[in-house]
Amino acid sequence: MIVLTELAAKEINQIIKQQHETATSNGEEAKELFLRVGVKGGGCSGFSYTLDLTESKTENDNSSKQHDVEVICDSKSSLYLDGTTVDFKDEVMGRGFVFNNPNATSSCGCGSSFNV
Repeated sequence: MIVLTELAAKEINQIIKQQHETATSNGEEAKELFLRVGVKGGGCSGFSYTLDLTESKTENDNSSKQHDVEVICDSKSSLYLDGTTVDFKDEVMGRGFVFNNPNATSSCGCGSSFNV
C-alpha cells in the first residue's frame, strides 16, 4: 500500500479544487479525480516515479482513500511501491512531492528515480 501524508493530500486537494473550478468556469462538468501513483522505466537509476491526476481507474488498480484523496496504483507498479510514502515539501530551495520508498536499493540525487 502507498501512504499519502496529510500534507501531500492537502496539496493534491488544492490542485483538484483548482481543476474543478477551471472546469466549471469553462461550462464543463467537474469530474471525480483520482491520484495515480506509479513507476515507469527510465531516469538516472532505472525507474522513475509517476504522479498524475486521472478520471479513470481499472479493475487492475489497487485503491485506497486517504485524507479525502483516492490513491490508485496499477498492480505492476504496486510491486515496486508497496510501503512507499508520498509527502510534500515546501522549502526555500523548492517545493514538490517526495517519495520515500523502502524497496529502493539506490536512488538518484534528485529523488525522482530509483533502482530495486
